[in-house]
Amino acid sequence: MVGLTRDALTTLRSVLFRDAGANAASYLQEAGYAGGNALHEAFGKWCEGRGLGAPETMAAPEFEGRAAEFFWELGWGVVKVGMLRDSVLTLDSSDWAEADPASAMQFPGCYLSAGLLADFFGRIAGVQLVVMEVECRSMGSERCRFLVGSSETIQHVYDAMVQGLTYDASLEQMA
Repeated sequence: MVGLTRDALTTLRSVLFRDAGANAASYLQEAGYAGGNALHEAFGKWCEGRGLGAPETMAAPEFEGRAAEFFWELGWGVVKVGMLRDSVLTLDSSDWAEADPASAMQFPGCYLSAGLLADFFGRIAGVQLVVMEVECRSMGSERCRFLVGSSETIQHVYDAMVQGLTYDASLEQMA
């Protein structure tokens, strides 16, 4: 693991979007995926060092609290992990490290985080998961909100949002 300042992360993201245009999103997401394994291993060691056992064996409420504590200690921000409509895990932060409120982006922009979280949570769950950011401080939202779920669920949410529905309404349709 390597520490990286928020300024370095937001500047990297800004420069990539300036110079690579729309390709920046896929570059950042790919880099995030590449870091998921090391993040998962670090979380396992962090849990072990606190006598908690393997993250995969924790009950959901304990996992949610410990994951939030872990991300905060790493400097990602204050995080709340929860569930939405019993179909997706949520990760919410009002000070997420990758977000840059000054960037005034048109769409959610924490792509490195989305890749990193998808690989991290997929390793915890033992299945491939997809992460989609649906609210972002980089586009003026009060928080960054990531949805973590199966590819089918996240695709349903994406398709519904393209049609003008909210992510919550799209998940309600699935219930």
